[in-house]
Amino acid sequence: MIEIRKLNSLRALAALIVFFTHFSDITNWLGGSLGGGSGAYGVMLFFLLSGFLMSHLYLDKEFIKSNIIGYFLARVGRVLPLYLVIVFCSYLLTQYGSDSLYNITDFNMLMGHLLFIYGESVLWSIPAEIQFYFLFIVFWSFAGNRKGYIYLLIVAFMTFWYFASFPRIYGEIVDISYNLFSILRTFPYFFLGVIFGLHYNSFKVPKYLNSHWFILVLCLIPLLYPEFTPINDRDKIRMWLSYEVLFVMGTVFFCVVFLVPNNNLLLANKVGDFIGKVSYSLYLLHMPIIVLINKLSLSTELKLVVSISLSILAAYVSYLFFERPVANIIRGFDNRKTESDLKTYV
Repeated sequence: MIEIRKLNSLRALAALIVFFTHFSDITNWLGGSLGGGSGAYGVMLFFLLSGFLMSHLYLDKEFIKSNIIGYFLARVGRVLPLYLVIVFCSYLLTQYGSDSLYNITDFNMLMGHLLFIYGESVLWSIPAEIQFYFLFIVFWSFAGNRKGYIYLLIVAFMTFWYFASFPRIYGEIVDISYNLFSILRTFPYFFLGVIFGLHYNSFKVPKYLNSHWFILVLCLIPLLYPEFTPINDRDKIRMWLSYEVLFVMGTVFFCVVFLVPNNNLLLANKVGDFIGKVSYSLYLLHMPIIVLINKLSLSTELKLVVSISLSILAAYVSYLFFERPVANIIRGFDNRKTESDLKTYV
């Protein structure tokens, strides 16, 4: 399958949005104007990408046991190893009084992470991703000549979610915390990505709409930031609960993926390829690094340089020596793998 190279840069952009948001919040850089929860827009891009790629890579494949096994091995290899290492290390460090990673204070909180029903800090998004992987199996089972049912399921969920006023579903089960609200609120982004993926190969873009100028649509993202947005005070803090935000982020994604030419230099370049490949490690590791660097007696600008440099370095080391090798080992259990499959590192 041909690589859609500009998706690497889109993934890199998503990770950097999250990084700069957290840096702004923690250090009050630029008066915190890039913070205020604006990292959500980077996570939204991640979820749109995930839904798109799952749909693009798998929905045209036959829904049979061997393909399903290959799918799960690829998903497990991509997401779980680094997540589990960070979760267990966070738990162990917290037991010894260290907060150098994430604050997983007790066994019940640990189990919430391992059962993918709760997540501390940036870890909250991984349970949402895992839950979507299982839901995607339902979509896949409806694929083939019945793709229309996928639209029906998506419309049914989004309609119910809206008229139920985005219900807060959280609490405890045998003292294990769960937060299904934080998971369910992400599904519209996965679903929209699935729809885009369904039509990527068949959608014919008119030549007059295939233009590099559509890259300017990325400027819509900062206009959603609470400090910069022109929309009213109520809507600007809703983020995940605003279908208006979903529309804007979907528009950004559609224009970049469908309308911007694949050879656009701002999206198809080695820097975007590199950061895109290490973006998962960057996403999971940057927070502890920013917190650590913020304790040093440095200017905010120097903290920014050191934080971003160390975060990318740590992400690269993680990707090179752990994330990619372990993923390849896990995928190696799929006897049907081909060389092209191994290169498809979603």
